[in-house]
Amino acid sequence: MSSLQGKNIVLGVCGSIAAYKSALLVRLLIHEGASVRVIMTPDATEFITPLTLATLSKQPVLVDYFDPKTGEWSNHVQIGLDADLIVIAPASANTLAKMANGLCDNLLAAVYLSAKCPVYFAPAMDLDMWKHPATKRNISLLQSYGNQIIPPGNGELASGLSGEGRLAEPEEIIAFLQQQSSEQNEGDKPFSGLKALVTAGPTYEAIDPVRFIGNHSSGKMGYAVAKRLRDLGAMVTLVSGPSHEIVPEGVDLIKVQSAAEMLAACQDHFQSSDIVVMSAAVADYTPNEYVDQKIKKIEDSFSLPLKRTTDILATLGQQKTDQQTLVGFALETNDELANAKSKLARKNLDFIVLNSTNDAGAGFSTDTNHITIIERDGQEHRYELKSKDAVASDICEHVLAHRHSL
Repeated sequence: MSSLQGKNIVLGVCGSIAAYKSALLVRLLIHEGASVRVIMTPDATEFITPLTLATLSKQPVLVDYFDPKTGEWSNHVQIGLDADLIVIAPASANTLAKMANGLCDNLLAAVYLSAKCPVYFAPAMDLDMWKHPATKRNISLLQSYGNQIIPPGNGELASGLSGEGRLAEPEEIIAFLQQQSSEQNEGDKPFSGLKALVTAGPTYEAIDPVRFIGNHSSGKMGYAVAKRLRDLGAMVTLVSGPSHEIVPEGVDLIKVQSAAEMLAACQDHFQSSDIVVMSAAVADYTPNEYVDQKIKKIEDSFSLPLKRTTDILATLGQQKTDQQTLVGFALETNDELANAKSKLARKNLDFIVLNSTNDAGAGFSTDTNHITIIERDGQEHRYELKSKDAVASDICEHVLAHRHSL
């Protein structure tokens, strides 16, 4: 039986050329045994008619708060409470912005704000809109509220450009919902009862009160992994260096600055953790000594003595038990596979996630990543360029496979 069988689903349709796909999505949801109530934004009716979606869903389509002729009221609170899940597909940049910031000027927004059920957003917009910092911020805000993002596809867009931003295909949306719905009951989640430790972001090694040694890591990958582990039922502790990412709801955050602070936090939680994913970009060197006053510019040249930091991943690898899953990351610039395999063996990892600065769209501060996962037995699993949320799902699938092998 489908995991969507008998579900009351509210499908929100927004003003986007991709709204034509909502007709097939309704048919597929009905085929899965779901009851579908469609709510359209006023702009969405310019792209596909309410009559089409009403015919396919076998229920009246709602657009307005009330019928001005009869005074019949669409009770947004009750609609939100009755829904088992809400799917907004296509979710336009405008609707994402409204819902991320609590604006409520149409029925769909009112239902969203009233809902107690899981909410899924399937964004659809042009490449530049999708990549705009404001859209990224809104996506992060929605995720921090516990909402799920169904990653957009990569391909030809309505503008003629090619890239990320097109609505996921209806079949992909159904598959995503089925996977998520099967995990809704906490006891059914594969990592229920397990503790996870994740590191993210850079470390800053202080030189004096105003200067530090750091790197360009944003923390995006680690935060995405923490969120996905949480979604799969794990109790997640996130040890993060300086980052502007929004902490996923339900994840315990420990903020650190230096490699030494990150090591201490990891040592506090490592032994009690079943799953450990070390995605932070930890400094390899730190100043020999900290100067407590700003160093003045005097000479034409300046030399700063450095010393090695403690290798956190290697330290944890030495302490690892057979019942723990330890995952490392390797960001390489040359001899990528050889260097990653060496790191995998030296640090006693169960598998390592390799990405290269030579790959377009991968590495620090990007919203996408291009990874190869290398297992202890040498197996290599290469993935196409994906959003970091999608990459996090791939990584967690390998964690799950390793847990099953224990």
